[in-house]
Amino acid sequence: MNEFDVLAVGGTVIDGTGGPVRRADVGIRGDRIVFLGRATPHATAREVLDCTGHVVAPGLVDLHSHADYTVCDAPGAEACIRQGVTTIVTGNCGASPFPITPERRRAWETTLARVDLSTADMPWEDFDGFARAVEEAEPCVNLAALVGHAALRVAAVGTERRPATADETALMRKLLARAAEQGVFGLSTGLIYAPGSFADTDEVVALATEARQAGLLYSTHVRDEGDHLVEAVTEALETARRSGVRLQISHLKAMGPANHGKVHEALTLIDSAVAEGVDVACDVYPYAASSTRLTSRLPDWALDGGLDALLARLENPKTREAITSELRAKTGRTFLPECTVIAAMPPGRYSSWVGSTVQDIAAATGRDPAEASLDVLRAHEAQVWIVNHAMSEADVETVLRHHGSAVVSDGWILDTAADGNPHPRHFGAFARVLSRYTRDGQVLTLQESVRKMSALPAARLGLTDRGILSEGMVADIAVFDPETVSDTATFDAPLSYAVGTRHVLVNGRPVLRDGDFTTHRPGTVLRKTAVRSLSHHTRRSP
Repeated sequence: MNEFDVLAVGGTVIDGTGGPVRRADVGIRGDRIVFLGRATPHATAREVLDCTGHVVAPGLVDLHSHADYTVCDAPGAEACIRQGVTTIVTGNCGASPFPITPERRRAWETTLARVDLSTADMPWEDFDGFARAVEEAEPCVNLAALVGHAALRVAAVGTERRPATADETALMRKLLARAAEQGVFGLSTGLIYAPGSFADTDEVVALATEARQAGLLYSTHVRDEGDHLVEAVTEALETARRSGVRLQISHLKAMGPANHGKVHEALTLIDSAVAEGVDVACDVYPYAASSTRLTSRLPDWALDGGLDALLARLENPKTREAITSELRAKTGRTFLPECTVIAAMPPGRYSSWVGSTVQDIAAATGRDPAEASLDVLRAHEAQVWIVNHAMSEADVETVLRHHGSAVVSDGWILDTAADGNPHPRHFGAFARVLSRYTRDGQVLTLQESVRKMSALPAARLGLTDRGILSEGMVADIAVFDPETVSDTATFDAPLSYAVGTRHVLVNGRPVLRDGDFTTHRPGTVLRKTAVRSLSHHTRRSP
C-alpha cells in the first residue's frame, strides 16, 4: 500500500544506530514509520516533505534537561525544535517538580524552585498532576521525567542537614515507588547540591535499590566535579554495584585548572565497571563552561535549612565570616571569580551586573571576590545563576569521543524571550556538536554524532520505540542540512536559535516545515510501564 499521511523524499537517512548512511524515503501513517526505502512513482501522501540534500535522522533525545520548570510557559520549545530535539528528559540533578507534600511546599519552593519559576503555577503534588499540566499546555516536544532525590528528601526529611531516619528513608522509597507506578523513567540525584548533598551513600543506595526494582535508570550529578571528581565517580559506581541499578553519570566534566585531565581517570573507572558487568554510561554538553547556582560554591553547612536559613546566616557577622573564609579557600581551584559570570537573578541591587564576572563586581565595590559573592546572594534572595568558565576544551573532546557518552543540553530555557545572560547551551548544544565537533572539527563522524543524540540516549532511558529511524518506530524525525547546521548562540549573545534544521516531526506530525513552525503541537508526556523486580539480587543490599 503506497498511501501515506506524510512522505519524506530525497533525503540521506542516518538511522541513529551508527551504521552506514543510505538514500531512502520515509513513509508515515499516524504516528509510525511504515516505510523506509525508495518510494515508487505511484506513492501518494497527504503531505510530501522535500529532503533533497538533507540528512533524515531520528528525532534527537535530550537525556539531561531541566525544562520541566519552563515547558508549561514555553510549550513551543523552539530552542529544542530548531535543533531537531523531539524528546526532553527532565527531573535531573535531583530537582524534579514533584513530589510536593502540602506541609513542605514552602520548603520545596525555597530549595528547588528556579529563578524564572512562578511557584503559584504549580498546584500539583505528584507526577500525574505535573503530567496533566504539561499536556494541557500542548507542547511541541515529548517529555520523559525522572523523579529527583532532592524533591523526595524535602518531602520526607525537609531541608535539614542530617542523615535520614529509617522511617524517612522508607517514606522516600514509597514516594519513589509511587512515581514509578505513575510512569517516571528514572531516579536522579544532585549530590553536589543541598539538600541532596546532605545524604550519605547508604541513603542513595537504598533509593537506587528501589529504582532498580522498578526497572528505572539512576542518573546522578556526582558529589564533586573538582578536587574529588574521581572519588565522586567511585561513589556513583559503588552505588550501582550495591544496588544493581542502571547508572547514568550526568554531564561528566572536571572543574578548575588543577583538575583538568581527570576525566581520563573517570572514564577508565567507567570502562572498568562496564567490563565487570555494571550497566553504566555518561553524558556531556559540548562547552567548556557550566551553569549552576552561585550557592553551589558555598560550604554544605551554610545551606542547612534551605535558602531562608542561608540568608539568616548572611545577616549574622560570625556565620557570614565563616562562609567567606571557606569560599576564599576555594579561590583559584574550584572557585574562579574571574571566570564566574552572573547569568540571572531576581531584581535587586546588582541587577545591572548580569553578564559581568564576580571579579568585576569585587573590583568595582572594593570587596574581595568571596565577600562580593555573598553580597550578591544576600541582595538577590540567594537565587543567583552563574556561567562558570572552569572546564577544559580538551576534556570536553575526550568525553565526547567516548563510545558510551550521550550529548545533552543541561538546559531549561526554551525560547529567546528569556531574561539575563544565560548559557548558550540552551539554544545550541546539539547543533554545536553537528557543526563544531563533526563537520568542522571532525572529532566525531556524522553517524556517531547522530547516534549519541538519538539511539544511545533513547536506549539509556529505556525508550524502545524511539531513537532509531526504522519501520515500526514512532515517527519522531529531524531533517537537517549537514553543511549549514550550526549553533548561533554565544556566551556574549546567547539568545539565538540554531540554524540548518529544515523539517521536524513529532509523533508523525510536522511541527517544523521548511524552517517554519506549523500549528501542530503533538508532543506528549511519555510514561514508562512500571516493572517490579522479584528476582534474587546477589549484590549486597543497603
